[in-house]
Amino acid sequence: MNGPVCLGIVGCGSVAQNAYLPLIVNLIAHGHVRSVVASDVDPARLEEVRAKYPIDRVTTSAEELIGSDDVDIVVVLTSMPSHGELALKALQAGKHVLVEKPMATTLEAGRELLEAARNAAGWLVCAPHVQLSPDYQELLRRIGRGDIGRPLLARARYGWDGPDWGTWFYAPGGGPLFDLGVYNVTSLTGLLGPARRVTAMSALSRSERVVEGELIRVQTDDTFQLVIEHQSGALSTVTTAFGMQKYRGPAVEVYGLEGTLQLLGDDWAPDGLEYWSNAAGAWQVFDSRSRYWPWTDGLAHLVNAVRTGEPPYTRPDQAFHVLEIMLAAMEAARTGVTQELTTSFVPPEPMPERDRGDAHRIHDRVHEDAQS
Repeated sequence: MNGPVCLGIVGCGSVAQNAYLPLIVNLIAHGHVRSVVASDVDPARLEEVRAKYPIDRVTTSAEELIGSDDVDIVVVLTSMPSHGELALKALQAGKHVLVEKPMATTLEAGRELLEAARNAAGWLVCAPHVQLSPDYQELLRRIGRGDIGRPLLARARYGWDGPDWGTWFYAPGGGPLFDLGVYNVTSLTGLLGPARRVTAMSALSRSERVVEGELIRVQTDDTFQLVIEHQSGALSTVTTAFGMQKYRGPAVEVYGLEGTLQLLGDDWAPDGLEYWSNAAGAWQVFDSRSRYWPWTDGLAHLVNAVRTGEPPYTRPDQAFHVLEIMLAAMEAARTGVTQELTTSFVPPEPMPERDRGDAHRIHDRVHEDAQS
């Protein structure tokens, strides 16, 4: 289809209101989206969203939205435990689907979703969308062309003090690895390839927290340290927690035999690269090409894919591999036994370079449309 699409938003909480819906406003303004249907279990929240954003229709039934004939893309933005079930229903209904991270919270649900995606009429795009940022793509290109020689080690981190909304963040199926560390595992497997083994240690820093004004008991560990062995032989680590206050330093570092590459900022909000070359004997700093890049860009990417017929860059088999790594890490932390992994994927090649690498994907598309 070449014309604008209709989006169905399932879940209208903070992620929808503060991140995806502002992007959707932009997509509507540029003629890429013609209408929006929204669903949420809370009628008051639906009215609040409808008053603030250009929503054409609302419903408290996710099933009604998924079954609507006029909806082309279903965007699943609910709490993590319901991601897999809703995404599966949308694929089975013949829709294209974007599901926020993680794609599911159990290996069985993830596998069922992956199998459905392989046979579905629509595409499945799984968050996080870190691999779409221009800075990540530049990092991937430099590693691929041998700027640092053979990669040996890498590290990534993402954490903060934790949300004070949504008790499900601190219940089984929640936690910082699913919510935050998933960005890092996605980045590292994209850069270094699939993993062979993983081990981890975890801890509970606070057994009680105040969430939505009430004191609750935390039912999942909130601090994780992972060590991943990649099939390439490289080793990487992930540090993530709901108790990290502040940090300074690169989000991702990759160490090779001939140099080092650093992704500054966070991998979901990159801020340029630093590069050490043994041959040059000096650090080089590259300004960010991602200044206008939003971490919700997977939606603009999927909308563009549906309109042009070009398959999405990211693939659900990597998201499923990332899910297995996280679940295996939790099991390794529980048992003290390193876990062997059973899944794999083929990492995508770097995306073609753009002349205006710091431009938002939507801006690029509008520019191309104007020239045609």
